[in-house]
Amino acid sequence: MIGDMEFFPALEIGWFNGWILFLVLYLTYGVLLLTFPKHVVKRLYEYNRSSWSRKHRAFYVTEKLMLVVYMILVVLSPLKVDSLFFIPGIVLFFFGLIGFIIALFNFKNTPLNQPVSRGLYRVSRHPQILMLFIAGSGIGIAVGSLFVIFLQILASLFGRSRVLAEEQACLKQYGDLYRDYMKNVPRYLLIKTCVEDVNSRN
Repeated sequence: MIGDMEFFPALEIGWFNGWILFLVLYLTYGVLLLTFPKHVVKRLYEYNRSSWSRKHRAFYVTEKLMLVVYMILVVLSPLKVDSLFFIPGIVLFFFGLIGFIIALFNFKNTPLNQPVSRGLYRVSRHPQILMLFIAGSGIGIAVGSLFVIFLQILASLFGRSRVLAEEQACLKQYGDLYRDYMKNVPRYLLIKTCVEDVNSRN
């Protein structure tokens, strides 16, 4: 135990569990999707996995399974309102949620024939993923579980194949426009990665 943080949460069904934060997150996301134009929503979920290798498919499935376990643990974990970590966790959650909303609007307001490079996309090539990770970490802190946080980090590592595949698809669709964008903007934050990293993903 670190302060008020536990390694594994004490699971129980309750009205004041981590599911409340999930509800806020997914209700917000759902409302935005309902208000966005259909072509924006289609673009958001436009994903071709036909070129994936067996390894990348296995990583993708592993990531999703880990996230399912993460969600179950959070839903059954009481929010540690008396913990010193609760307020920082809530602040981190809402920071990630607001950033996620901003990134979605950056995506929405970009013409279909251009790569998304405005707003938060100027500091990260994947701000939606980054902000969801921050929000998810805030949830893990708010329920006071190191295991929940570790599980999300591990799932994100397995999700790297999905991120590389998305960048490869953008390179094929936008060519030099996206290549130049990759050279100037880091994949997640601060650390820049070269185009060759994407091309050598197989």
